[in-house]
Amino acid sequence: MNFQTLAFLAFLALTVTGCRLAGRFRRDAGLILLNAASLFFCVQGGGWKSVFVLALGAVVSAAAVRKAVTQAAAVPLGAAEPVDSVDRRWLILAAVWHLGVLAVFKYAGFFTGGAVSVGWVPLGLSFFTFQQLWLLKEVANGFSPASWTFLPLYAFFFPTLVSGPILKPQAFFPQLQDGRFLQPSGRDEAAGLYAIAIGSAKKVLLADNLGVIVDNGWNRLEDLSAPAAWLVILGYTLQLYLDFSGYCDIASGAARLLGLRLPVNFNSPYRSLSVGEFWKRWHITLTSFLRECLYFPLGGSQKGTVRTCANILTVFLLSGLWHGAGWTFLVWGGLHGLAQIAERLWGRERLPAALRWALTFAFVNLAWVFFRAPDLGAALKLLNTALTADFRPPESWLAEGLLSKEASALLLLFPRLNTAALRIGAVFAGALTVSFWPRNAVGEMDSFRPTVWRLVLLTLAAAWTVLSFSGVTTFIYSNF
Repeated sequence: MNFQTLAFLAFLALTVTGCRLAGRFRRDAGLILLNAASLFFCVQGGGWKSVFVLALGAVVSAAAVRKAVTQAAAVPLGAAEPVDSVDRRWLILAAVWHLGVLAVFKYAGFFTGGAVSVGWVPLGLSFFTFQQLWLLKEVANGFSPASWTFLPLYAFFFPTLVSGPILKPQAFFPQLQDGRFLQPSGRDEAAGLYAIAIGSAKKVLLADNLGVIVDNGWNRLEDLSAPAAWLVILGYTLQLYLDFSGYCDIASGAARLLGLRLPVNFNSPYRSLSVGEFWKRWHITLTSFLRECLYFPLGGSQKGTVRTCANILTVFLLSGLWHGAGWTFLVWGGLHGLAQIAERLWGRERLPAALRWALTFAFVNLAWVFFRAPDLGAALKLLNTALTADFRPPESWLAEGLLSKEASALLLLFPRLNTAALRIGAVFAGALTVSFWPRNAVGEMDSFRPTVWRLVLLTLAAAWTVLSFSGVTTFIYSNF
């Protein structure tokens, strides 16, 4: 079920209303209803096959957690201290199960050259797998959920099911015992609606319109000039951020309406002064997972420079592979790993801040080309075009389909107006402003104060967004 549909808004309203009413009567009733709504969301988005695969994985995790905790010596539910006597064998077997399922569905075709392929991937499998692995890892370190009845919601919570954020157990389970769960304050409600409106506008009004330019450019690589190629490159950089951060804003807003707080997943990443800083601001929960569940177990930076560099490169190669089963994703991950190694070895602190930002932003833009490209040849072709001396201005076909309804309205008033440049300029101006805004919507939720001008602005943005729903595409990260 796409977030950008009237059906989802109706589902969200019914779920929030029903769960909160049930929670007033009895919290367990509200929890059961929320679990049922999350399963319904999963069925609508991925079908019963997806539900079966994910539910089987959740059962495997729950059985392993229960077995490990039961065999541990006097481990109370909700414990957060490492317990040496935890039997890790069941947790390891469960982790192998999750990695095996992910490998079969997502990577069988890649590693066998297409000889073996399932042909479909369960909804949100990549995010589900990492979240379950995080749970197993924390249980091995002594953590235990406060109640077994909380495990299904951790696995299927509908705002985070498709594209995260990836929830660390210690940040999620305690909230289910908090008095705000299913009983949010009026301030929480206002902040939640604010985040949903902002996230929807990011996705529908900016990301999807940038996607029109980007797709037009990739579909006609041979016709691009250098300026047009740079518009395509920058357009995807902004599109990906606005698309994914827009999803996280909506997810956080929906969770806040239920009295739950999701972690901040983006913190103005394109303001970073280094690639290392970029990964502290971009997809923060993924970075945290990889650091705690992969980088540290590999030895982190505690075993010498060579081992540290090898660990960094390993983490980013696996990060690239997690995003997609293809050489382009491995190249993208490898580039980021090598960039962080270079920064660690030589640093950039001596350079002026403006130059450090420019180098970082340029690198991130160029690396995203491989992330978006259908193959390595196409990526190199676009980069080659961007570096040629062909300075022809972008042609009008690059804006074909961009803000078509709005353009039609303008042409009624100004029949001779060439709207292509105007539409491209307007979309990029809005996207750059939002992308470089120093505060993000999720971060502002805790200090949000309803005001008249915010109400007017958000109402207009929400109305424009809803009117544009018919042309909405799925979130980019739902494909990973």
